[in-house]
Amino acid sequence: MRPTPSPKTYRVKSFGCQMNVYDGDRMAEVLAEQGIAPAPEGEEADLVVLNTCHIREKAAEKVYSDIGRLRREDGSSPLIAVAGCVAQAEGEEIMARAPAVRMVVGPQAYHRLPEMLAEAGQGKRVTDTDMPAETKFGALPQRRRSGPSAFLTVQEGCDKFCTYCVVPYTRGAEVSRPFSALLEEAQKLLEAGAKEITLLGQNVNAWTGEDAKGRVIGLDGLIRELAGLPDLKRIRYTTSHPNDMTDGLIAAHGEIDKLMPYLHLPVQAGNDRVLKAMNRSHTVESYLRILDRVRAVRPDIALSGDFIVGFPGETEAEFEDTLKLVDSVGYAQAFSFKYSPRPGTPAATMDSQVPAEAMDERLQRLQAALNRDQLAFNRKSVGKHCEILVERKGKHPGQWLGKSPWLQSVHFADEPGGEAAIGDIVTVELAEAGPNSLRGTLLQPAHA
Repeated sequence: MRPTPSPKTYRVKSFGCQMNVYDGDRMAEVLAEQGIAPAPEGEEADLVVLNTCHIREKAAEKVYSDIGRLRREDGSSPLIAVAGCVAQAEGEEIMARAPAVRMVVGPQAYHRLPEMLAEAGQGKRVTDTDMPAETKFGALPQRRRSGPSAFLTVQEGCDKFCTYCVVPYTRGAEVSRPFSALLEEAQKLLEAGAKEITLLGQNVNAWTGEDAKGRVIGLDGLIRELAGLPDLKRIRYTTSHPNDMTDGLIAAHGEIDKLMPYLHLPVQAGNDRVLKAMNRSHTVESYLRILDRVRAVRPDIALSGDFIVGFPGETEAEFEDTLKLVDSVGYAQAFSFKYSPRPGTPAATMDSQVPAEAMDERLQRLQAALNRDQLAFNRKSVGKHCEILVERKGKHPGQWLGKSPWLQSVHFADEPGGEAAIGDIVTVELAEAGPNSLRGTLLQPAHA
């Protein structure tokens, strides 16, 4: 390939989980450090980074579709980089099938984007999917910009090896970032405007480290330290594994006011045989015991979960056990998916793959139950007075959108005597509930 001029503008498109959103933001910061500016809305970028997710079915095919859509009318393309988990898992094939792609970079290597860009500028096609022992975080620039709510990756990788999941192969083994580095990045986020920080990890509650006094602490210890930062108003964490819900972390939900009353704890299925086949290493009973303990210390907790329907061998009776679990818990939110075989995972070669029609029908029934419970939780919230972190403007003049402590989307309008602003924490009365959001009435104007 011929040498190409250095890009002046970029666009990062992130798909999938919150960790990909975090990685996408960090890639944008790396590019900005090189003097490359974000492309204005509606304008083509010189460099496009497709930050991919490998969890869903046909993830790789979606990447090729996205690459094709970047082709311009004159037949040319921007400088294209494929990043994320699809890049990690299928980088060589992407390079072989998509000549327009100039760079493939895995989730542990994107701090090398400047060097890779230099090589691409010389006409080379570059791949870096290494998983070095040294993590990328020390090479990333300091945080300088943040919205009111920010993500902070504290842990990466997974050692659980669920039989359906590619994460241990695309993200590597579980690694915890150092305590001091996390406090420093959190402080930078607060200085950049954040009021709420969500701690991220593939198994975030597996985080461990040594505090400033050399004591070994878990995620609850990190949360307690972060809660001492005066400018930090709210703390959340996701995604958790039931096996790592320690006594200290459960207690933290009842003891730390800044830790929001919301817990995302995936269960995946409501039948013990299916859970064992998934290698989930928890049972329905042990999972429910954890929820009971969390509710005992924080009665108003909003519970969220993940579900997979149609795992190989799942019978109708076993699926009905999942519906019974849903009925018993009453989730405030949940995410549900049809099982899709991921190449290289044990489940992909299991016998008794469930027919697509059965999976479709089961997913519809499960989602109907989850939607019913989400609406019920929202309706139970009506009449509550709570604080809302204002995140952005709404569609209508004077309208604002934000999140309740229970991670509900809430919209409200300015009232006479004061106007809200992005980043404010205001008191509203939750006045009307829908399936996906609530309408609030502003009680305490931010700027009276």
